[in-house]
Amino acid sequence: MKLIVGLGNPGKLYQNSRHNIGFLAVKALAKVYRISFKKDSGTFSLSGKGKIKSQDVRLAIPFTFMNVSGVAVDALLKKYKIDLEDLLVVYDDLDLEFGRMRIRPCGSSGGHRGLKSIIYSLGNQAFSRLRLGIGRPEADIDAAEFVLSSFTKEEKGKVREIIQRAVECCCIWLAKGVTEAMDVFNARSAKDE
Repeated sequence: MKLIVGLGNPGKLYQNSRHNIGFLAVKALAKVYRISFKKDSGTFSLSGKGKIKSQDVRLAIPFTFMNVSGVAVDALLKKYKIDLEDLLVVYDDLDLEFGRMRIRPCGSSGGHRGLKSIIYSLGNQAFSRLRLGIGRPEADIDAAEFVLSSFTKEEKGKVREIIQRAVECCCIWLAKGVTEAMDVFNARSAKDE
């Protein structure tokens, strides 16, 4: 079984924030494949099981706050006996230009607190991650405020496109693996520049 986890913060206050683009992507994937979320006992998450591209998959959205996402991801891996190589984490990235995305098989947290929490909880950074670019704020805007803010009216149309590409990337990761997903989506992002 594969596990795809979208990162974000729970609650209405944050539901459309930049920090929650990971939630939005995984919810969109669930909608396309008709996977329902429910409270998942002992995992601090909402999760649902289904089949995507002939792969058994569990989709999850932690209801811990972003900075303690590792607690939920660790609990999910243990409960469902999922190997690290079968984990994909989807999250926002300030260091990627808005609209760009990158998938990688491993690496550091890059300063992202949700990812840092996961690496700390798992004691390992050898899992796939899909970074969705939200861009950096202007110099006079605090980064923490920026990630918790909503997308602008102009950005909202593009967000739908980003989410659609993230869904496609998750499907390729499931069907063909991280290397194929990198070849398709990292190359596509570079061409978009």
